[in-house]
Amino acid sequence: MRGCLGEVAEINQNTDPKDAAEESTEQTTKQTYPDIWTELRALRDMVVELNVHVELLQRENSATELTSLGTRLTATESKTSDLEKENADLQTRLSSSESRIDQLERSRLSSMIQMFFFVSSEKPKVAFYTALTDAGTLGPYNTAITLKYSKVFTNIGNAYNPSTGFFTAPVKGVYNLQFTAFGIDAGVTGVYVYKNNQRIMYNLEINNSNYVPEFFTKSLVLELTAGDVIYLVLPSGYSIYDDIYNQSTFSGSLLFTL
Repeated sequence: MRGCLGEVAEINQNTDPKDAAEESTEQTTKQTYPDIWTELRALRDMVVELNVHVELLQRENSATELTSLGTRLTATESKTSDLEKENADLQTRLSSSESRIDQLERSRLSSMIQMFFFVSSEKPKVAFYTALTDAGTLGPYNTAITLKYSKVFTNIGNAYNPSTGFFTAPVKGVYNLQFTAFGIDAGVTGVYVYKNNQRIMYNLEINNSNYVPEFFTKSLVLELTAGDVIYLVLPSGYSIYDDIYNQSTFSGSLLFTL
């Protein structure tokens, strides 16, 4: 055995230095490679960790942006709600103003109507002027007839009716009435004045000669109630004359109301 160990030692002593260097390098490499892989793995883990961190940051930024957008959206919705409330308030005020204006217009119109009727009722306008006929002589007749003054020149208030010969008082008041009776043939010219069914005046003129004009004019101031009727009647056996010159007339007007 000593011989064997001696041989081994000898072999070892006779080993080539080059081989020894290669062996040393191989050992060093074997030691270095594991360190590099460790570092690479560490770098990989670091990169993964950084990626995760970046993704988390991105998510946080996205969440922050979403939160910011949500906040801005909420603010916008709140502002929109405020604007809608303000608009509703303006609409309410506008409707109220329109209603107020409508009430004022109605009140003003009502006041104007009341004033119109007040003025109208206090001082209505009534006046008429008429002439009898263009036919010449009327009468004498066997019965009394109501004279219908057919030529109407003025009829303010439409109180005179040419179809009946009646003047109808539209309001209670004091009226001035006037008539002229003209005759040109021999005979008697005369006129009755009636208020409703009551005769209140009788006038006549006797003409003894043909073609000699005779006439008379009378006026009356009467207190009449609304609906009272005034008209003229030609008595039986009497005559009256009129032509284009309007010699026989009937007229009247309201002096004042009562």
